Amino acid sequence: MNLIIDVGNSFVKFAVFKNNALLHKESFELFKFKKRYKALRENFKNIDCCIISSVGRLTDEQIHYVDDELEVLKLSINTKLPFKNLYQTPKTLGVDRIALVSASVNQFPDNNVLIIDAGTCITYDFVTDKNEYLGGAISPGIRLRYEALHNFTANLPLLEKDQPKTITGDTTESSIHSGVTMGVIKEIDGVIDEYRENHQDLTVILTGGDANFLSNQLKNSIFANSNFLLEGLNFILDFNSK
Repeated sequence: MNLIIDVGNSFVKFAVFKNNALLHKESFELFKFKKRYKALRENFKNIDCCIISSVGRLTDEQIHYVDDELEVLKLSINTKLPFKNLYQTPKTLGVDRIALVSASVNQFPDNNVLIIDAGTCITYDFVTDKNEYLGGAISPGIRLRYEALHNFTANLPLLEKDQPKTITGDTTESSIHSGVTMGVIKEIDGVIDEYRENHQDLTVILTGGDANFLSNQLKNSIFANSNFLLEGLNFILDFNSK
């Protein structure tokens, strides 16, 4: 069994895989790390290996709490990867994007793939049919857009995301929902259209915390997979165990 630990900007995710099948997944805030790890190990005693991917603030103490028991691979740009990385600043490439690209070359080999991760940020990552990672784009996610409208204006409220009933908002709240949600949808569809102009055989993956919220609102056909990053981390762990 493999243990996947994904530390994001907002939450920590644990996932347990056996023979590439996802057996367990949970998400929690960072301060609960030790308690949740202890409970997980009580339920899954046969875990052999672990991979840690951290874009958040996982402490050395928390890492040692795991590697005292398990063989741990800490994902970094120096980890052996299953693709050719042509990013011009590889040291600044986030481990979350590395995991997503790895999942794409595993599940869609010899394909041109655009991976869209709709989370705290919206990231776009492009992999060619020759398994060459070229880069992509980063923009603010849905939550960041709501917070920016609230934090950088005097009177706009902070709202929870909601699907607008119409593009024309007739209240301040409905106008914010329309601006944020429609802005994100049009951005994503526009990026997909731009890539498809150059790559007719493009496969598009939508993942991340807002994937389910967005998937039915996009005009482009996509594969929605909220576990894509976790599957990529599991593949990297297996890839490095060979």
